[in-house]
Amino acid sequence: MKITIVGTGYVGLVTGACLAEIGHNVFCLDLDPHKIEILNNGGVPIHEPGLLEMLNRTREAGRIQFSTDIKASVEHGEVQFIAVGTPPDEDGSADLQYVLAAARNIGKYSNCFKVIVDKSTVPVGTARHVHKIVAKELKARGLDTSDKHRFSVVSNPEFLKEGAAVDDFMRPDRIVIGIDDDADGQRAREKMKRLYTPFNRNHERTLYMDVRSAEFTKYAANAMLATRISLMNDLSNLADTVGADIESVRRGIGSDPRIGYHFLYAGCGYGGSCFPKDVQALVQTARENGHRLRILEAVEAVNDDQKEVLVNKIVKRMGEDLHGRTFAVWGLAFKPQTDDMREASSRRLIAALLERGVTVRAYDPVSMQEAQRVFALDLAERPEDIKRLHFVKTQKEALTGSDALVIVTEWKEFKSPDFGHLKSELKMPMIFDGRNLYEPEAMAELGIDYFAIGRPHVELDSNGNRN
Repeated sequence: MKITIVGTGYVGLVTGACLAEIGHNVFCLDLDPHKIEILNNGGVPIHEPGLLEMLNRTREAGRIQFSTDIKASVEHGEVQFIAVGTPPDEDGSADLQYVLAAARNIGKYSNCFKVIVDKSTVPVGTARHVHKIVAKELKARGLDTSDKHRFSVVSNPEFLKEGAAVDDFMRPDRIVIGIDDDADGQRAREKMKRLYTPFNRNHERTLYMDVRSAEFTKYAANAMLATRISLMNDLSNLADTVGADIESVRRGIGSDPRIGYHFLYAGCGYGGSCFPKDVQALVQTARENGHRLRILEAVEAVNDDQKEVLVNKIVKRMGEDLHGRTFAVWGLAFKPQTDDMREASSRRLIAALLERGVTVRAYDPVSMQEAQRVFALDLAERPEDIKRLHFVKTQKEALTGSDALVIVTEWKEFKSPDFGHLKSELKMPMIFDGRNLYEPEAMAELGIDYFAIGRPHVELDSNGNRN
């Protein structure tokens, strides 16, 4: 099938590459000429494991192309995926300007029956707006409603985890498709069924439903996962107060099959492109409809507070005045296996440390370039602070001359460091761990002052016994 993907961000590029991988002829459109230049020169503008290799295969096979030509993109695809960004507006609602602009362009150049697929995460009712805009553009061109100019708008939300997006697409646990119950919708259903046939050969993974329910499903899924994270973070703070170990609690409740272990890790707050904006957008949708999602309002508030937890631990241990101190920071991206800095906990942490006079030596295996860009914007009005932020080339280099280490992202290479070298390099030595990578007692035995999230601070006496 001939497929068009509008937008070459995480969702669009992964969707395009994976559909080309299984044999479809894919046209990827983006209005950013720099992105298209990178892609046409054999590169990739984002970091996602396995994506570059897949793009190289499909480029070589001639099944994927990249362009800024809007007219050619619309004429190419019988199925038009809209996979553009929906950033949060000032009130937290999803900004649909890019989605609606894509719909407008499809209406301007449509030349046959089109299935228009909302792949972007969009509020309930967006498909209706897209339908109206396309119909308006067709009418402005003086086109009738003959078979040639008909279309259907489908909701097909993505469920991709950054860092595992290619695997998630190629091995989906479900494919959600929302389709209108009319003749055009049934025609669209047949095309979508054909499109996703390779993913349903072992067993049927596709869930068909009405469009509004499909739109809602994506928000509901992210809201549920964000709720689990914030609940565990809230419990971890109580565990700190009462002397419980949140890791033991996690194992205790996760063993219940009704709960499970997924998304039960305490930490220093969630970030990225999905959870923060989708929780905000769902809360705002509720307000617009005269309803309050009180649990999600609390989820958002807890997550916002959690991004201060490491700073609070540092201040409690070392005092409010940190002038002259130097901290190593391991991990900048919001999660491992990505260079995404959107809503990353490191941004709040580093800004707070710099504000208190700290010099920061920061390292991340992948996101250094993106981090430098982001912090240049974040600290644009704080030139004195940005002078004390140093991006270094290795995790060991970050330790050099540092008083203590702060861990923000749980990259695998941080899980088993050379503790002997770490202890010799740090002046204190001290670790503030925002991802609970190490065992408190083991750190105490090594002579490292270790502070984690919701885990006990262990001190040993001269005989190796707990104080």
